[in-house]
Amino acid sequence: MFRRLIRSAAAQALFARALGLYLACVYRTTRWTLVGDAALRAAFRDAAGAPRTVIAAFWHERLPMMPMLWQRARASVPELAGQRAHVLVSRHRDGRFIGEVVRRFDLEMVHASTRRGGATGLRVLLRVLARRDLVVITPDGPRGPRRVAAPGVAQLAAVSGLPVLPCAARTTRVRILPSWDRMVLPLPFARGVLVVHPAVAVDRADPLAALPAIEAALSAACAEADAWAAAPAARQAVPA
Repeated sequence: MFRRLIRSAAAQALFARALGLYLACVYRTTRWTLVGDAALRAAFRDAAGAPRTVIAAFWHERLPMMPMLWQRARASVPELAGQRAHVLVSRHRDGRFIGEVVRRFDLEMVHASTRRGGATGLRVLLRVLARRDLVVITPDGPRGPRRVAAPGVAQLAAVSGLPVLPCAARTTRVRILPSWDRMVLPLPFARGVLVVHPAVAVDRADPLAALPAIEAALSAACAEADAWAAAPAARQAVPA
């Protein structure tokens, strides 16, 4: 009975609201640093210097911290003025729950899939990118394997002609949850880092060949964020 209760729509909505309020508290009480501002700005310009959008990507485990990057990016990148960010989530109950949590942080949900029924999901995301809005993907979500990118992120990049922007985040006070992805839950009153690495281009003729590079870039961003949070010297080297 308890399991049915917590899976009910009302209980899910209440829990999502509580978690959203908790994350808002964490974001406000954390002192954030952005590492990779140059890479962030460069990503929104093509080779000719014209404005464009990108496909932002990060591992599923960093999801609780990533809305803060969108807040910070909008403040520092002029090209993002008027743009909206659309997060790809599954149609599964878990995806709807995530959508309810992050919606309060000015992120819009795209309930689609690049795995099952992938063609439909790709068409939806391509329409979003055609409007020059931002698409956000967790390539190993919603259920793993951990840090293994599904083909959809490379296929979307190839068809759209846009690069994949690797991102990560970490704070100095966290709890690692016993989930399949070892999700990192931030705690209040900490210092935090938002990491952006240079965008990864994907060859239209062979998109799947880019998957190892995408995986490596996402993991490298995580490694830099983790090192920043663990080492006082690293934090002092980067201005807040």
